[in-house]
Amino acid sequence: MAGLVFRPSPHVDARPAGLEAPELVVLHGISLPEGRYGGSEIDDLFMGRLLQPPLDRPELADLAGLRVSSHFLIRRGGATVQYVDTAQRAWHAGVSSFGGRERCNDFSIGIELEGCDADGYEDPQYAALVALLQRLTQEHPSLRAIAGHCHIAPGRKTDPGPHFDWGRLDLALRKAGVSLTPPQP
Repeated sequence: MAGLVFRPSPHVDARPAGLEAPELVVLHGISLPEGRYGGSEIDDLFMGRLLQPPLDRPELADLAGLRVSSHFLIRRGGATVQYVDTAQRAWHAGVSSFGGRERCNDFSIGIELEGCDADGYEDPQYAALVALLQRLTQEHPSLRAIAGHCHIAPGRKTDPGPHFDWGRLDLALRKAGVSLTPPQP
C-alpha cells in the first residue's frame, strides 16, 4: 500500500482460485522474544532470516527456520510495515476456521500488532489500525469481518490477547465509517 514501508516476505503464495478477494481481517499479537518490543526479530522471522538463533537467545530456538508471514505489522509507536501484498496469501493463521470455513489464510488479511497477552496495546497502535482498516476496506470492498487469532484458532491461539480492547476498536471503526464489526465477547 502506498506510503507504507514494504519489506517483501518470501513466505507468500497465491490465494486459491475463487478466493482472490479477501473477506476477513485477522488480528494477531506478536513480540519476539515474548514481552520485548522494538527489536529486529519480527522482521527477521517474516523475512526468513531467523534461521539459527544466536546461542545467547535460546528463547527463539523453536522459531528457527519457521516459515510465517503477515500482511502488516503495527509497531508499538504506530509505525506500519507491509510484508505481503494483500492480493496474495500470507502465512499467518495456521490451522483455522471462521464462519464454518477452514484455512483462513486463503481468504483473510493478517495484521500483527506488536504486543503480547500480558500487556495492553498503545494508543498509536489503535489509531494506525483504524487508519489501515479504512484503507483496506476501500481497496477491498469484499472485506466483511474482523476477528482475532483467538477466534479463528480457539484453544490453540490467544492473541491478540485479553488486553486488546475490542469495544474501543468497534467504536473507532463506527466513527470512521468502517463497516467491519468486531466479534462480541
